[in-house]
Amino acid sequence: MWTRPEPHVIDPTRTALIVFDMLECYRSEIEASGALPYAQELVQVARDNGILICFARADHREDGADFTRVVADVDRRFEPWTDEHPQPTRPSAGSDYRSLAELGQGPADIDIRKHRWSAFHGTALDLTLRVQGIDTVLICGGSTHVGVASTVYAGRDLDYQMIVVKDACTGHREQRDYFCDTIFPRMVRVRTVKEIGTMIQTPERTTA
Repeated sequence: MWTRPEPHVIDPTRTALIVFDMLECYRSEIEASGALPYAQELVQVARDNGILICFARADHREDGADFTRVVADVDRRFEPWTDEHPQPTRPSAGSDYRSLAELGQGPADIDIRKHRWSAFHGTALDLTLRVQGIDTVLICGGSTHVGVASTVYAGRDLDYQMIVVKDACTGHREQRDYFCDTIFPRMVRVRTVKEIGTMIQTPERTTA
């Protein structure tokens, strides 16, 4: 008989962390958001507790062959696309899709190269998590209202226990706070890095 998980307990053996688009090409925006120190702390908490870490990273061909063809009204700074400011058809020249060096992505981590906003769409993420017996997914990075939201929606529909780590999320503050305070709590759990640290319990600690 299936029972709903305890909302204030995380089993690290069944948990993964997705670090979403914390990339060198977005460094200035990430630093401005104030989320980087929290993301570093969260990654270290995950490493210290044996939690699987997945780095979901934008990855596009330079020629734009895999670039989205969807038409939008504004850019990520909410500036309208116009004839003088056209919507791009390929990545910006020299886009650096490496994870921020401070986060220490290494060979033992899972590298998820994605071509759309959701880290689940067209990637091996779902298969990787299921093979590893993962049912709970922490997520940080951003932008919160774009890629994180898309991944949270997809993960929830795949029946993962998604947990958004608010203070380690990036993006425009107004949209980030609105999603974390108003949208996500209706769908999934929202916690801080400190709260994640107190929630982690091994099966032995849980039954002791």
